[in-house]
Amino acid sequence: MTKLLLCGCGGKMGQAVQNFVRERTDCEIAAGVDITGTPQQGFPVYTAVQEVTEGIDVIIDFSHPSALSSILDYCREHPGTAAVLCTTGYSPEQTAEIRESAKALPLFYSRNMSLGVNLLIDLAKKAESVLGPSFDVEILEMHHNQKIDAPSGTALMLADAIDSVQEGSMKYVYDRHSQRRKREKNEIGLHSVRGGTIVGEHQVIFSGQHEVITLVHSAQSKELFASGAINAAVFMEGKDAGLYSMADLL
Repeated sequence: MTKLLLCGCGGKMGQAVQNFVRERTDCEIAAGVDITGTPQQGFPVYTAVQEVTEGIDVIIDFSHPSALSSILDYCREHPGTAAVLCTTGYSPEQTAEIRESAKALPLFYSRNMSLGVNLLIDLAKKAESVLGPSFDVEILEMHHNQKIDAPSGTALMLADAIDSVQEGSMKYVYDRHSQRRKREKNEIGLHSVRGGTIVGEHQVIFSGQHEVITLVHSAQSKELFASGAINAAVFMEGKDAGLYSMADLL
């Protein structure tokens, strides 16, 4: 039985994780962390991760980027505790901190916990390897009006995957309206839409001469991300130090 610490237990994703865990027999939420300290059903809730006294195997974090350092410190202070980092909006410095910490800690990090999105990433890499520089690449992501970061972490994952095919030679462009020039061949345009209750949609557009190929993934519910996080947490119990991702889980 994998004992979980759920950071951000009072949020929408925290609630979704709780609903899925109740239906499983291979894991349980031993404690939660939420800055509001709002009581939850079936486990104690703390306002900071350092206050947790229960035995924990894996942390699932759906809270806020500012909590990263405290979560990593907790894992260092409790050897053998793994962390599944699901929060989006990490800065480049925080991403570097995750990579460095993974040399000593078992960490699972993915900007998107969906199986379908990770398949989309593989398809985008394949398309770029076949189509090459003769096709322009644009990425469009759409999310609900409460999402803070833009572009989404998943859009950046897609861009990074395509860029890897071109050995890091691509240039990311986020703001075309301020530029008065033609598009360069090595650009990847990233565009964000925020509105209503859109759960998440990502489009990768390959535009060539007289033809356009579009790869699309639409998330119908936040629950798919919660399910992926729980699967990752069970997978991470007892793992050695290292940086794990959806590729390892799949």
